[in-house]
Amino acid sequence: MKILHIAAHLGGGVGKVHSALCAADEADISRHYLLLEEPRDRRYSNAVCAAGADITIAPGPQVASRLIEQADIVQIEYWNHPRLYGFLCGADFPASRTLIWSHISGLFAPFIPPRLLSAVSGFAFTSACSLEAPSVKGLPPEVGERLHVINSGFGFSDDAEPSEARAGRIGYLGTVDFSKLSPHFFEVVDRASLDQPVDVWGAVDPESEVQRRTAAMQRPDAVRFHGHCDDPEGALREIGIFLYLLQPTHYGTAENALVEAMSLGCVPLVFDNPAERAILEHGRTGFVEASVAAVVDRLQWMLDNPDAVMTMGRAAAQAMAETRTVRKTATELAVVYRSLFAEPKCNFDFRSIFGETPADWFLASQGSAPPSADRSGAASKGTLSHFLHCFPKDSSLQKLAQGEPTIS
Repeated sequence: MKILHIAAHLGGGVGKVHSALCAADEADISRHYLLLEEPRDRRYSNAVCAAGADITIAPGPQVASRLIEQADIVQIEYWNHPRLYGFLCGADFPASRTLIWSHISGLFAPFIPPRLLSAVSGFAFTSACSLEAPSVKGLPPEVGERLHVINSGFGFSDDAEPSEARAGRIGYLGTVDFSKLSPHFFEVVDRASLDQPVDVWGAVDPESEVQRRTAAMQRPDAVRFHGHCDDPEGALREIGIFLYLLQPTHYGTAENALVEAMSLGCVPLVFDNPAERAILEHGRTGFVEASVAAVVDRLQWMLDNPDAVMTMGRAAAQAMAETRTVRKTATELAVVYRSLFAEPKCNFDFRSIFGETPADWFLASQGSAPPSADRSGAASKGTLSHFLHCFPKDSSLQKLAQGEPTIS
């Protein structure tokens, strides 16, 4: 089967999952990636090509139509990227069997338009937490039967035996800004009784709120920043407690860093958020706590009970080895492909779902949240600033940024 993937890019978690998938595919599946923008980091694109897949970057409508026409299945790697909306709503394409694999949860903005779930041939979430999204509730049974949950986060294949030395070390690896990380992370560290600093791996903007919040700590030296991490596995093998405290409306689903940490025997301590709850089991493979005070108390308990942490670390590694593997994901995707392959190709009208203008596309995922540009000027994931960056001359976005009403 010829699978054509349409994606804004192959960076971050999306790039990681597809580089692993291509290497694990069965012989009867071939993949071609239509990327909508030039890769900034070619690491995963190169890995995809090395595994035998093809890549076409930012093609014109004629080339795109030909690729869609030749494909058996078109798989849209979905998140609220402006260029993806521009592609789907910008031209009429040939009939296809279209599967959407959503890399956002839809629980909070960015939301998934309810009509999108029933408009395509099939729809797959990357986390079971998405089944509680507003767009899913109330769907008719025949639509619900076409929904799937297929994990996109994988652990490392080689485990790491927990040790007492590791059990006493605390770390975080991932996004280090408050679009995802909870500001309460630093409050927890300040309130905990720690013998050594908490290690933080991830790029940090020197002018960011994170740095200002760190500077305001009573003990700023209790956090040790390492910057961007080229070797996540090596970093995670050094710690035993994974302090993964995210803000409650974060956009993540598969949580690669969390899965990778658990696969190496780290015991996670997380806030009570849907995506994290779908990955770990409280009291067996990690801890889920609802407040800063509860997290501080639990962290102290973990430091005082290294034997229990080591036992839990082994359970976490086993759970990830059983449930978060690339082979399992490749098999589940192949089952969906074969079921769709038996169906006829259809035409899909994405403009009727997302709207006609870039302002419509942005608002389609915002729900009742008031639109606002990122005043820092950063064109970060799916924000109004990001849309303005991709469509700088669009009058509908300019009006939206100025607070004026938009009409399609």
